[in-house]
Amino acid sequence: MRLSRFFIDAPLSIGEHDLPEAQAHYIGRVLRMAAGDAVQLFDGSGQEYLGQLLDVGKKSVRVSLDQALPGQAESPLHIHLGQGLSRGERMDWAIQKATELGVSEITPIVSERCEVRLKDERADKRLAHWRQVAISACEQCGRSSLPVIHPPLTLAEWLKATEADLKLVLHPVAAPLTSHPRPARLAFLIGPEGGLSDAEVDQAKAADFQAARLGPRVLRTETAPVVALSVAQQLWGDF
Repeated sequence: MRLSRFFIDAPLSIGEHDLPEAQAHYIGRVLRMAAGDAVQLFDGSGQEYLGQLLDVGKKSVRVSLDQALPGQAESPLHIHLGQGLSRGERMDWAIQKATELGVSEITPIVSERCEVRLKDERADKRLAHWRQVAISACEQCGRSSLPVIHPPLTLAEWLKATEADLKLVLHPVAAPLTSHPRPARLAFLIGPEGGLSDAEVDQAKAADFQAARLGPRVLRTETAPVVALSVAQQLWGDF
């Protein structure tokens, strides 16, 4: 039987803990787990904890953690993904798969051809939603550390703030990704559903980004990060 594994948004240690209400509700009311069930918890610090449920109520869960384990090692390649903001499930898919593929940071990018515009309260809700998508992906894939999900930025803001040994903007007419040297820190810029305009590609190049292509076919905005991150991890990371 697979051991149930959960992210807890609070510091963990050996001993007894009352779980936050949201996780308690999910464990007790949704999964209907019971006292005595084994669990594995992590708090994003890179550490994992084994234990069992002591008490499961309608709104509260108490757990006893009796063994600390080293978490899954992160990729030696630090990747910051600048992902063009896209609609609903496409953005969720990109964040979920990027998390599974070991990305370190994700920034949603507002660019010229974006079809999504987020303001204030809606932006905060989407950011919380994207963070939960990343948490669920970490629970599934075994990652012990969460990627950082940054608030959306305009392309100009992100280009100015991003630092990396190698900065790449995906473009269908460019040298292949494999032609670049091994970096320790990598930044990827991927356009939205309508792609980046020629002016935006030039803007990225002016900010020391180099154009790179993945192959002969033009990929969807939600497919491109999956392929780009997979190739980068194969070349320079932990694949």
